[in-house]
Amino acid sequence: MPRFAGDDRKRWAYNDRRALHCYNDTVLVTIIGLGLIGGSIGLALRQGKEPGWEIVGYSRHQKTVAKASKSGAIERGATNLKDAVKQAEFVIIATPVLAVKEIFSEIAPYLPSACIVTDTASTKVQVMKWAEEILPPTVDFIGGHPMAGKETYGIQAAEAGIFRGCTYCLTSSEKASPKVRDTVIGIVKKLGAIPFFIDAQEHDNLVAGISHLPMLLSSALVSLTTKDSAWPTMSKLAASGYHDLTRLASGSPEVNAHICLSNKETIVNWIDKFSKELEKYRQLVADEDKHLEQALTAANKARQEWLNNLSA
Repeated sequence: MPRFAGDDRKRWAYNDRRALHCYNDTVLVTIIGLGLIGGSIGLALRQGKEPGWEIVGYSRHQKTVAKASKSGAIERGATNLKDAVKQAEFVIIATPVLAVKEIFSEIAPYLPSACIVTDTASTKVQVMKWAEEILPPTVDFIGGHPMAGKETYGIQAAEAGIFRGCTYCLTSSEKASPKVRDTVIGIVKKLGAIPFFIDAQEHDNLVAGISHLPMLLSSALVSLTTKDSAWPTMSKLAASGYHDLTRLASGSPEVNAHICLSNKETIVNWIDKFSKELEKYRQLVADEDKHLEQALTAANKARQEWLNNLSA
């Protein structure tokens, strides 16, 4: 990775996005949004921090900034966006996706020339469009989405190891140079994640099937069962199967709502396809069809092949 800081603790930045030049003594990496993902990025970067780096964290809530500072996720906090980004070389936006557009607008006038901006939002088409429309041509943007998370959220849930071994999706703008892409790759690797470049539309379609749809299925199952009159008794019987299937319903409602609203057509398409598949299983059960076991065997085999590939 091209290093921002050398052994003499100098500050580096791209000049015309082609070469590195030293011009100060501290590298500012600003994280906007100090929830689970933003806080975890801060912890991971500080764990393997380069000499001369300073991790700055922004939240509009002073209590969140204080918690992030106390946890060690950041070295300096800010509740003013201008102050947070005005000297930053690298800006990471880790907020719910629909907040990204407003943040772009607020920080655009204050971003230093040659600053690199990225995000962690779970959808990419809208984010890439906003970046093209709003961010100044003097900065570079590469979209990001770590395929990692927990069933808890907020700065209190942040942990440095959450990205270790996970796929970290990256979507590059057309004007981002190879050196800029290499710098972002280096940051991702510092988190312990595996960089994976992907087109924005393809990303949104694929994650709708393996991430957004499961989240909605998890929430729908909780809604269905907990509203049932038998829930007081049913809840006493709920064990690992119910726990595992409903884990995603414990995620941040704000983040999950923003995901759905920013990728609605693709998610609705996956819901429709799932409904058809579920109807097939319903029919097999209702008809006491002998092919039910075959369908379950095929699903069992497909999942096992996926697990085998993960461990290969």
